[in-house]
Amino acid sequence: MTGRTIVVTGGSDGIGAEAARQIARARPEHRLVIVGRSAQKTAAVAREVAAAAQFTADYTRLDDVRRLAADIRGSVDRIDALANNAGGIFGERTVTVDGNEKTFQVNLLAPFLLTHLLLEPLCAGDGIVVNTSSASARIVGKVDVDDLNHEQTYAPMRAYGDAKLANILFSRGLHTRYRSTGVNAVAFDPGNVRTGFGAENDGLLTRLLYRTPLSRLALIPPEKGGANLAHFLTGTPGVDWEPGLFYSQRKPARPWQTNRQVNDEALIDRFWHRAAQLAGVEP
Repeated sequence: MTGRTIVVTGGSDGIGAEAARQIARARPEHRLVIVGRSAQKTAAVAREVAAAAQFTADYTRLDDVRRLAADIRGSVDRIDALANNAGGIFGERTVTVDGNEKTFQVNLLAPFLLTHLLLEPLCAGDGIVVNTSSASARIVGKVDVDDLNHEQTYAPMRAYGDAKLANILFSRGLHTRYRSTGVNAVAFDPGNVRTGFGAENDGLLTRLLYRTPLSRLALIPPEKGGANLAHFLTGTPGVDWEPGLFYSQRKPARPWQTNRQVNDEALIDRFWHRAAQLAGVEP
């Protein structure tokens, strides 16, 4: 078999769809598996990129994630790259059917579970796991392992920043635990991208940035954000990027671009065990 098998979650829109398009054009030998929430949008992107397979899943339901993992395992025998790219920022605090705060589950817990359920085909392939983070991890992120579901305090942007910081902790923990099996995990900030992000959040800052002409000045086009994601999915670990690190777009994040919690190994371990407990998998 030639080329990589690449699974792109959040692939029905935004940078996930753009990354898939760019990979399909530049590297037609790669097999793309597109995952999205909207069946119509997912099917449209899958047709456009001649995807090998397409699936839908609602990350507010962990049973959907378990079904998705089974569907993917049934369609491919190896995964060379997995993009944990699905996510979003939401309004008032909402609890999912699984009992978790929605922002935390969609951005972190569902990808955490999916990755664990796909470890076998990842280890059979190149084992690249790319987690989409955000600059908000530095600006407002502060992971409290004892309050991952924001039962004590909640604000939409804070919950989002915490989840995106947790994506980096997830990457660091995955690298520590599974690099010996061939898994190469990395987290990156794609940049502030002009997409439909934040559609469910009515905060003033979100409205100004994403729903007014200001977006043309303050945000980068989806094509650039998609190119940043495609860079990690098609690159060679140890050559084009280093596993276990956090990148600002395509460059290793400098200290002022990240959060000091990403270097707290004890915190990462505590976070890992708590996330595994909530996802129902072995730590």
